[in-house]
Amino acid sequence: MTPLPPAVRLKLPFVIAGFASFLFSVWLYFVKDETTAGIFVGLWVPSIHSLGTLLLAQVDAPASRPNRVRT
Repeated sequence: MTPLPPAVRLKLPFVIAGFASFLFSVWLYFVKDETTAGIFVGLWVPSIHSLGTLLLAQVDAPASRPNRVRT
């Protein structure tokens, strides 16, 4: 079995957490008949994925400013 590439290993916790949140929201909504709680937990999915995107995004070095001649 081939090990996962580092980029996939970094993203995997966020994908798993988003999927678990989705399953939990479906369980709350349909099984427990807690519609409001199910919708609320369902909103966690894009939040978790957005957090993963924010934390794993490559940050470019700031562009160097040209030397200015002071007068």
